[in-house]
Amino acid sequence: MGFLEDFRASVESVPAMLQRNYALMRDLDKSLLGVRQQNEQRCEQEINDIKRRIESGNIQPDASLFKFSDEALDEQKHCIRIADEKVALATQAYDMVDAHIQQLDQYLRKIEEIRRERELAAAAAAAGASNAEGNTRSGRGEGGRGGRKKSWLAAEQPAIELELPVDPNEPRYCVCHQVSYGNMVACDNPSCQIEWFHFECVGLKEHPKGKWYCPNCVGLQKRRKGK
Repeated sequence: MGFLEDFRASVESVPAMLQRNYALMRDLDKSLLGVRQQNEQRCEQEINDIKRRIESGNIQPDASLFKFSDEALDEQKHCIRIADEKVALATQAYDMVDAHIQQLDQYLRKIEEIRRERELAAAAAAAGASNAEGNTRSGRGEGGRGGRKKSWLAAEQPAIELELPVDPNEPRYCVCHQVSYGNMVACDNPSCQIEWFHFECVGLKEHPKGKWYCPNCVGLQKRRKGK
C-alpha cells in the first residue's frame, strides 16, 4: 500500500471521530446549561434567605455568614468538571486534525521530491536519447550499425506507487510507445522507424551479441524475402 493509500485509510475515520466529539460536546453543553441554571437558582435563593434573616433581625451582618451551601459549591465544581471535559474534547479534535494536516504536508513534500526526481530523470533520458540519436545518424559510432552493439541504460524511474503525469513533450520509443526507462537496445536496421526498444518489451534479458533487429524490421525482412 502506497503512502497516499495509507493517508486515505487514516483520514477516512476522521469525520466519524469528529462527529463523535462534537456530539459529546453538545451533550456536555446541555448538561452544563442545566447544572448552571440550577446552581444560579440555588445561589439566588440562598442570598435572598440571608437578606431576609438580616432584615428580620434574626442574624447580624457578618461576613462569615455570606457563603453558599455545600450543595451550591458542589454544583459549581460540577460545572467546572463539565467545562474541563469540553476543553479536553475540543483539544483532542484539534490535535487529530492537526496531525493529519502535518501528515498531508509530509506527503506533499514527498510528491514534490518525486516530481523533481522524475523531471531530472526525464531530462537525463532526453539528453541520452539525443546523444544516441547523434551517434546513430553518424553511423552509430565506430564500425556503424554492423560494428559493436549499442545499448542504452535509461535513467530509472522512481519505484513508487504514485502515478504522476509524464511530460507530453518527452520522446516515445519502443513498441509500447512509452518514454525511456530501464535497459534499452537499438535496432540495427538503419531505416527502423522506432530505433530504441525496452528489453522487456522485445523479450531481452541481457545485451544481445552481434546484430539485433526489432520485431517490425524482422517481419519486414521476411516479407521481402518471401517476394
